Amino acid sequence: MGMRTHIVDRRLNGKNKSAVNRERFLRRYRKHIKRAVSDAVQRRSITDIERGEDVSIPSRDIDEPVFHHGRGGHREMVHPGNKEFVTGDELDKPQGGEGEGQGSGQASPDGEGMDDFAFQITQEEFLDFLFDDLELPNLARKKLKDTETFHYERSGFTTQGIPAKLDVLRSLRGAHARRLSLSGKRRRRLRDMEAQLAELKAHPESDDPAFSPSEQIAELEEKIAELKQNLKRVPFLDEIDLRYRQHVKRPRPATSAVMFCLMDVSGSMTQGHKDIAKRFFILLYLFLKKNYKKIDVVFIRHHTSAKEVDEEEFFYSRETGGTIVSSALKLMKQIIDERYPPSEWNIYAAQASDGDNWNDDSPICGKILGEYLLPMIQYYAYVEITPQDHQMLWYEYEKLMEQDPDSFAMEQITDAADIYPVFRQLFERKAA
Repeated sequence: MGMRTHIVDRRLNGKNKSAVNRERFLRRYRKHIKRAVSDAVQRRSITDIERGEDVSIPSRDIDEPVFHHGRGGHREMVHPGNKEFVTGDELDKPQGGEGEGQGSGQASPDGEGMDDFAFQITQEEFLDFLFDDLELPNLARKKLKDTETFHYERSGFTTQGIPAKLDVLRSLRGAHARRLSLSGKRRRRLRDMEAQLAELKAHPESDDPAFSPSEQIAELEEKIAELKQNLKRVPFLDEIDLRYRQHVKRPRPATSAVMFCLMDVSGSMTQGHKDIAKRFFILLYLFLKKNYKKIDVVFIRHHTSAKEVDEEEFFYSRETGGTIVSSALKLMKQIIDERYPPSEWNIYAAQASDGDNWNDDSPICGKILGEYLLPMIQYYAYVEITPQDHQMLWYEYEKLMEQDPDSFAMEQITDAADIYPVFRQLFERKAA
């Protein structure tokens, strides 16, 4: 009977012994995972975006190479025969479904069958694939402040430390140098005396009549033995030889960044519009949380007047009435002046609206943005959530995009399926 050999990688990797294999597995099936993540964004509620996802792999893509033992030696096999057919018989095609398969599954519409093999990617892995190839554009490091995290750096060696930081190679090197310095002179004397002893034993004639050759040999042997005992007293490894790796704690600076989220909550914004806007902002918020360890997020909602609110009120409270977009822009400028000086903060802003605005207010919005806000911020993204024709606000913003395409971007969203493609387009990784 044939045998199969399976090679299992059991190299240790911290507490997660299979981390190396899993990382290799995710790289191999990257295409399938990215497709599953993209489908999940359109299928699931954005509030569930932080959980993991089940990924299925087509059967044709899960074949793994294996090692087989080749046929060898003397083999005897008995093959069963039959009493109905002989070589050359022609068999009619079965009629009435006798030879049809009895499977209960349905055919795949794209011709690609799915194997039962499926695996789960974690929340962190899901976000890694979700935000792959995305980054905030025009990121400029400014004043480094609010340093709250630290990291350890190598800083030479010390004579005191814990056993875990012991540098064995440097300790042995120091011990060898110490032994050479302490015993070098005695070793040279030992070599000279051993040479004299060999010479006396080879030529026992004595030049000094007071000492016989045998007495001289005995004296030399006694001195050689005493010198060897002295050399043995030099320890192979002493406490002063030990060297420990030294690490110093250094601050890890965090770039200060603030994200302004502006949303229209007037009566013209239907519940569907608000839901799409909420999804876009939550996706943006998750993206910022992933890229910055410390970031401030300011939520501004407006109808005829603007108000800074917390996250709960921003996403779930309702308002009615008209729309004056400039009220939100004025409030944003006021908050920047009071709390977020551009010399110390990287400032980003995103606005969601259905495009409806008081006609006389749209030119005011363009003036506030062009003259005051855009010179202070790194990026401003505007998404218009409507399938209808654009209104005055869109055309005012178009002028701004033509004047400053590096700091201003705008896109239209018609339904929830457009959120992720538009998000990627607005925040795609720019070439250096």
